[in-house]
Amino acid sequence: MTLSGWLQISLVFLLVLASIKPLGLYMSAVFNGKRTFLSPVLGPLEKGFYALSGIKADKEQGWLAYTLAMLAFSLAGFAILYAIMRLQAYLPVNPQGFPNVPSDLSFNTAVSFVTNTNWQAYSGEAVMSNFTQMVGLTVQNFLSAATGIALAIAVTRAFMRSQSLTVGNFWVDMTRATLYVLLPTSIILALVFVALGLPQTLDGSVIATTLEGAKQAISLGPVASQEAIKQLGTNGGGFFNANAAHPFENPNVITGYLNIFAMMAISSALVYTFGEMTGNRRQGWVMISAVAVLLIAGVGAIYWAETAGNPILTSLGVDAVQGNMEGKEVRFGQAMTALYAAVTTGESNGGVNGMIGSFTGLGGLVPMFLIQLGEILPGGVGSGLYGLIVFAILSVFVAGLMVGRTPEFLGKKIESREMKFAMLAVLILPTVILGFTAVSAMLSFAVASIGTPGPHGLSEILYAYTSAAGNNGSAMGGLNGNTLWYNTTLGISMLLGRFGYIVPVMAIAGSLAAKQKIPLSAGTFPTATPLFAGLLIGVILILGGLQFFPALALGPIVEHLIMLTGQTF
Repeated sequence: MTLSGWLQISLVFLLVLASIKPLGLYMSAVFNGKRTFLSPVLGPLEKGFYALSGIKADKEQGWLAYTLAMLAFSLAGFAILYAIMRLQAYLPVNPQGFPNVPSDLSFNTAVSFVTNTNWQAYSGEAVMSNFTQMVGLTVQNFLSAATGIALAIAVTRAFMRSQSLTVGNFWVDMTRATLYVLLPTSIILALVFVALGLPQTLDGSVIATTLEGAKQAISLGPVASQEAIKQLGTNGGGFFNANAAHPFENPNVITGYLNIFAMMAISSALVYTFGEMTGNRRQGWVMISAVAVLLIAGVGAIYWAETAGNPILTSLGVDAVQGNMEGKEVRFGQAMTALYAAVTTGESNGGVNGMIGSFTGLGGLVPMFLIQLGEILPGGVGSGLYGLIVFAILSVFVAGLMVGRTPEFLGKKIESREMKFAMLAVLILPTVILGFTAVSAMLSFAVASIGTPGPHGLSEILYAYTSAAGNNGSAMGGLNGNTLWYNTTLGISMLLGRFGYIVPVMAIAGSLAAKQKIPLSAGTFPTATPLFAGLLIGVILILGGLQFFPALALGPIVEHLIMLTGQTF
């Protein structure tokens, strides 16, 4: 590790920190229905959408109706995207003449983009037409992200209201998230990306002549627009197979900084929005500080592991000073690759600018562990916030047990009903991840897809299901996921990881909204303090991470021991 490397990392965090309050206040105004500087332009457009679709903006929904509307909307999005891919060969804007996408891959991809996972078991530039990329994938990048934001706002309202039977209107929240937050920021970022060298064209490719005189087809397409919402919506689905290591997605250091900043900006600001809307800004900052500690620790662990190098290569005479450069894009080096890997896995983004499968044992363990914590550092847009709220509820319950006080969070009593739903949500991830990993490790045709036998092979399978259930979408690499078994089971994992988590969380929101909001008293455990931040970190690590330790011990931890000792176990 070097001072310059840490300065590069610190600059990104400082830029994000500076954006949290203004962006958080803006989103609070948007979802409270207040006038913003974009209202003169977007207000009439918003009202026009409601008029065309028959939506009454002032008619709110209970938690169940809100959730059913979200599920119906997601199902419709899945059906449309699946149809686009299955009919790709007959649709326009297909300059390369790509055939229809196979049924199992179409299922996997449609689920992936609708759930904001963006797992890609294909090479985008060799499989998807420009029409599919724009009308199918990019549209879902907006809508799945807007859905996550809407759900987070609904959960936030549960703490704002007292004895209320409603939590908002899904159609209004989703529309405002798209129009006022995702669309304008994406347009600005896309234009900046174009200015910095990202392609934005409907041409499929250009033919170049190499130095040897050979002809090479270089894929092009509407890259800048997809890249912008990919990062701002914490989607992660790259236009190219190499993702952010590809020079057309990430041509220079400035675009590298913008990519990481864009991943973190909205998710981090939404936590501040939570504090602002609930009337407790300090609570927002406490929650931000807790996840920041965990994320920075993750960055440091990856950076240390990768700069320490691979002991096996060091024993063969490779200079250890260079660290482990395998799988790294030389333009960014270990520091920015470590930062990108930690942010993309803590943020539920899934994009990569280096190959995680080429990291050292511990370097590869940390990104996997960050996903297993629940994608809350601070997670995907919206999904990270409501996941963090679940852990905050669990934390105040634990605090209440320890000090003998009634568990309360922001004026709402936490009782058995909320705890049952919270535990149901928390248990979804380990059930899906460990269950499918165990089955896949026992099936010969599933094991045949791994690229490296032994502990690393187990890590490949474990990472795939971790990424799918955690709605992350990144891959360790080496595993051939484009098979009937993995396309199907990973698709099921994405569905359960997204919607199996959302339903109990929305049930918590409905329960809390219906409760009377009580004032603070001498018996209330204070949650807007550094002490609560420490407790929150502890609960996240214990409930979110330790349940995966046995599986991690058989995979990346054993791989690390092999690197150190040169012996197999």
